[in-house]
Amino acid sequence: MTQDDMQTDLKRLAEALIHKAQRAGADQADALAMRGQSVSIDVRGGALEQAERAEGVEIGLRVLIGGRQACVSSSDHSDDAIARMAERAVAMAKEAPVDDYLGLADPDQLTARRDAAGLDLCDHISEPSPAELQDMALRAEAAALQAKGISQVEAASAAFSRRGLWLAATNGFSGGYGRSTHAISAVAITGEGLGMERDYAAESRVFAADLPPAEDIGALAAERTLARAGSRKPPTGAFPILYDRRVASSLIAHLLGAVNGGAVARGASWLRKAMDEQVLPVGMDLTEDPLRPRYPSSRPFDAEGLATRQRGIIRDGVLREWTLDLATGRKLGLDSTGSAARGLTSAPSPTNSNIRLTPGTATQAELIAGMGRGLVVTSMLGASINGTTGDYSRGAAGFWVENGQIAYPVNECTIAGNLREMLMTLTAANDALPWRAHEVPSLLVQGMTVAGA
Repeated sequence: MTQDDMQTDLKRLAEALIHKAQRAGADQADALAMRGQSVSIDVRGGALEQAERAEGVEIGLRVLIGGRQACVSSSDHSDDAIARMAERAVAMAKEAPVDDYLGLADPDQLTARRDAAGLDLCDHISEPSPAELQDMALRAEAAALQAKGISQVEAASAAFSRRGLWLAATNGFSGGYGRSTHAISAVAITGEGLGMERDYAAESRVFAADLPPAEDIGALAAERTLARAGSRKPPTGAFPILYDRRVASSLIAHLLGAVNGGAVARGASWLRKAMDEQVLPVGMDLTEDPLRPRYPSSRPFDAEGLATRQRGIIRDGVLREWTLDLATGRKLGLDSTGSAARGLTSAPSPTNSNIRLTPGTATQAELIAGMGRGLVVTSMLGASINGTTGDYSRGAAGFWVENGQIAYPVNECTIAGNLREMLMTLTAANDALPWRAHEVPSLLVQGMTVAGA
């Protein structure tokens, strides 16, 4: 079956779902049909460790009746199954609580765009064979093992996936597109027993032609791992912390969560009263562009059939927009920002695509030199974030800095602060990497608490 035939089949399924829902008594309905195929290869010790392949079609239906809604999904897409799904969804919706803010977009709100033409979201080359993927994984593993001091490669992997989706709704929207992903990763280990340390490298792209060589990924995993040899706990106290670009996006993710309309409408955001206030340093913009060609989280329309668009969430450090879908926009008396996303079994909710933070002019090395004494964080685990107050605490590992130079690797420490205060002290480096859903450089934060030895 060709890609066009697959999309035609998904269109038929999605439109059949909403037709059956109306016949079953739904006032409104929207449906999502998805077809996915994926293959992944893991190698270890120069041999195949694991191979997986999956392929299938799944369908999801949301029905609305008098301010009530219900969502159902199935992997059975026969005509009888679709009819039963619609009947079950309608019966469930009749028992759901009323929410007067629920409802599909009006027809005049819908985008005229019904596909992803021009965005290059799907690589139409043939699916890589297992042998080709295995070769890439083996090359990544071999490159890591070439580094002196690497005792083993825990895993090296190569994967490919392609999926298509189609969204249809009773307000007249019907559109879909395909998406592909190529990925390579490696996890290297140095040392033994209690002295063992590991680190990784991974890259993914829409197009195989944009993916770095497997050897580069293996070598980077080894380099990062060897740098962690001999890790120990840092001192305890208040110090500047530099978030490496590998983890700096987590800070911005917390910020995006706080300006998400769902949290704001519930009163559960530490920025709920901060519209038009300074939340980042002067000169910093936080922008979103869901229409960047070849980027993995780009999308031509949102999960409610509205046009996606470039927008400035924060401009010159001042908060200017919430991230909204239709329901949260109605609760806040605002228009949707075209930011709805949904799964097969869930109703739409606001999300972001292709975030970019204004980079600085200094290199990471220059920021480290100016720190004096502090911590460079390269990995994190666990999180205790108070969504209402912004109080922040996370486990971290990285490198201790003395006299503006990296002194030794550290692990098993906790970093803490308050996000509202932390973000106002940011200094950005100039090292953001492309192809990421969050294009964020290394970020220096002043005056956080480090709990170590």
